[in-house]
Amino acid sequence: MSDDGALIGSWCMDAWTRTSVATGETTDVLGPEPIGYIAYHADGRMMATVFRRDRLVPGGDTLEEAEKAQLFDDMLAYVAAYSLEEGRVVHHVDGSWNPFWQGSLSRPFTLEGDRLTISGAPGIDPKTGEEVIFRMEFRKV
Repeated sequence: MSDDGALIGSWCMDAWTRTSVATGETTDVLGPEPIGYIAYHADGRMMATVFRRDRLVPGGDTLEEAEKAQLFDDMLAYVAAYSLEEGRVVHHVDGSWNPFWQGSLSRPFTLEGDRLTISGAPGIDPKTGEEVIFRMEFRKV
């Protein structure tokens, strides 16, 4: 990316898939058409939040333990500083819905016009423990 400023702004998620390294099978991480945004700010900070579109709607005024677990599994959220390294964006995570993400997440990315794709780095799926490659596709808002 020649213009580091092109990443600055808010990006709406269009798709988030995972491909199993072992089998090659590709599936939606949080179902089709997840609700999510990632935002990069000029001050070097970023934030990401994603929710499953068809998330559980609890029936009562309080959440049961199983409902809490399901709601946790059906989202992603974290805040971080970020830096760019030749074709990679590195998120230096301060706080996350997944405590295993504290520290650095280094992800290859491509930027084409108003389209941002973050993909290519194998990682461990926190729900299954399986080695996968996540692919996140965004459009600039």
